[in-house]
Amino acid sequence: MAIPRILVVDDDPDMRQMMTQFLRQNGTIALPAANETEVRTHIDGGRVDLVLLDVMLGDENGLEICKRLRRDQDVPIIMVSALSADHQRMEGYAVGADDYVAKPFNPDLLLARVKAVLSRTKRSASLVHRRNVETFQFNGWTYDAKSSEVWSPNKVQVALSRRETALLRVLLANPFIPLTREEIEISLDVTGEAIAPNEASGRAIDVLVGRLRNKIEANPKDPEILKTERGVGYMFSTDVVVSST
Repeated sequence: MAIPRILVVDDDPDMRQMMTQFLRQNGTIALPAANETEVRTHIDGGRVDLVLLDVMLGDENGLEICKRLRRDQDVPIIMVSALSADHQRMEGYAVGADDYVAKPFNPDLLLARVKAVLSRTKRSASLVHRRNVETFQFNGWTYDAKSSEVWSPNKVQVALSRRETALLRVLLANPFIPLTREEIEISLDVTGEAIAPNEASGRAIDVLVGRLRNKIEANPKDPEILKTERGVGYMFSTDVVVSST
């Protein structure tokens, strides 16, 4: 079963960080966003299984964002708000929200609501995304998701191992997002390319990253695409253009 990818949308940095850290500690890959532009960037650039969307986002309105998302997205949405009157909750459901959680909330209760919405969602946004995606383009490179072929800017096909390809897919789904070694390992486990139990996982991820760098970087010792984030892990530091059917 895929590890859920949760988008946490809140303009309060402290609340956003708290919710993101809590969800990560409880078996999800949580991604922070502060506004509609960042929401769209995440959804257009990779898999998102559920959105936690604050109603009051500074100059933006979470209800309006939810309404616009519903025009072209099936991703589950849970509204989160200090506005908890019955008519305010009904406004959330009216624009397409799957659930409505009032602030302040018990984090364990929020997690339970997230799991409940995910479990009753018949069609996962992640599966829709995977089924439709054809190609990813980055820094002149092209990855064909259907054939698993990788082509260099010079139109030369570059052979990647299964684990290198799995790592590339994880990175392509998370451009400009620092990923810890643990998050990468969890994502590789989802693809069926988990690090062997007898290996030191952190070191094994470093070796795998090094191998991929040797194939996609002009200078692997001074990488421009797959960069090290000191104290965190790694980040895919280039724009990714996704072509879908």
